[in-house]
Amino acid sequence: MNNNPLVISCALTGTQTPKSKNPNLPVTPEEIAQNAYEAWQAGAAVVHLHMRDDNQNGCMDPSLFEKTVHLIREYKDCDVIINCTSSGGVSLTHGKRMEHFKRVPEIEVGSYDAGTLNWGCNYVFPNPPAFLEELGMVYQANDVMPEIEVFDPGFIDNAEYYMQKGVIKAPGWFQFVLGVLGGSDATPEALIYLKNLLPAGAKWSATGIGPGHLPILFTAIALGADGVRVGLEDNIYYDHGVLATNKGLVERAVRVAKEFNRPVATPAQAREIMGIKPLVR
Repeated sequence: MNNNPLVISCALTGTQTPKSKNPNLPVTPEEIAQNAYEAWQAGAAVVHLHMRDDNQNGCMDPSLFEKTVHLIREYKDCDVIINCTSSGGVSLTHGKRMEHFKRVPEIEVGSYDAGTLNWGCNYVFPNPPAFLEELGMVYQANDVMPEIEVFDPGFIDNAEYYMQKGVIKAPGWFQFVLGVLGGSDATPEALIYLKNLLPAGAKWSATGIGPGHLPILFTAIALGADGVRVGLEDNIYYDHGVLATNKGLVERAVRVAKEFNRPVATPAQAREIMGIKPLVR
């Protein structure tokens, strides 16, 4: 059993769920920053950020990332790790998906979706080789740690390929995102299989989408995961018919971790576990 501190990440909003389905969903920079602070207070070491435009659709406006990150850092006691997406809308150029990493130096972690996916069997989530190579080099140039998001087993093979090429650094921090139609199911069996494919020395976290949230939360901790992800991006319900909050989902993860005798990592501890430089204000 892994008794090391558990890194809890909170994915605050995502790009697709409308606020009408859960009024607690943050969609403005002010709401996202406040949710980030509350999640940190509850025990999250990392917050994962997407942006929404005026119509609540996912977007990659670098000014919104900049404003939101600065609002989070205005909470002077808050040392939460800031993790931003590299995918937040449709029909985006490669440059638009990485502009904020060049513009906002406070971003510490960025998503690295190491493959293309038929998302929900509705549309293609494109991550072609040219984009992944450019993104990896942008991360290196701007001191951003890649969070390697894994939706199916092939993403792990792709990540190892880019490690061998020097595009991203080994052994990597992997985030399993399970339960998206078109990718791996959010089941204990799928998580066990994927965990066993990781390269030696890799560290990993996991999340389950929707009804897969709790099975993956419990299984990941039982398997000795280095981290878990919760949040309204992945799951808007706390229980059947009960709407969730980001703070409440973090608080439950903290309680579950304690039942497994896992201390919860502070942001400073999480930076050490994930290989991120200490925060300098």
